[in-house]
Amino acid sequence: MNIEELRSYCLSKKGVTESFPFDEDTLVFKVMGKMFCLTSISEPDSINLKCEPEKAIELREQYPCVQPGYHMNKKMWNTVEIDGSISKKLLKDWIDHSYNEVVAGLPKKLQIELGIK
Repeated sequence: MNIEELRSYCLSKKGVTESFPFDEDTLVFKVMGKMFCLTSISEPDSINLKCEPEKAIELREQYPCVQPGYHMNKKMWNTVEIDGSISKKLLKDWIDHSYNEVVAGLPKKLQIELGIK
């Protein structure tokens, strides 16, 4: 998955915006103002995704391309190397999981605004 495919997929989700809150290289995707996906524009060979803590550990044990989140809370974030060892479908599933984890943590008012509740 290249950077344009990632952008298109993330931005197709309800309530998602993109920004560069840290520097001009780190592209961040947020749902209703909360981060769910980060990547580097200059080196888009990995992405950080939020993950349910037990699942995060399982993925790290099962897939060598999944490591604890770089510069993130390692309990809830994974860094996924996009090295061709996993399918685009699986990567999209993990992006969906990250998005859904963030949406589940939003206040009910924002979930209603998104059309979730």
